[in-house]
Amino acid sequence: MKSTCLNQKELAKRWTISHRTLERWRWAGEGPAYMKIGGHVVYRMADIEAFERNVMNTTSDQGVPAY
Repeated sequence: MKSTCLNQKELAKRWTISHRTLERWRWAGEGPAYMKIGGHVVYRMADIEAFERNVMNTTSDQGVPAY
């Protein structure tokens, strides 16, 4: 069964970045949309994929902006 959400550590692993980078992006109002459920941050796959498409259209890098 395909997961519909990823937590911060799962998304960091998918993008090979630090989970702290995702925390910094949230604090700065950057990065993909997220939700807080029961005090836990989760990212919907639809929002992750939309962010990836947007980044891929604006840079020739591997899909994740270098911050």
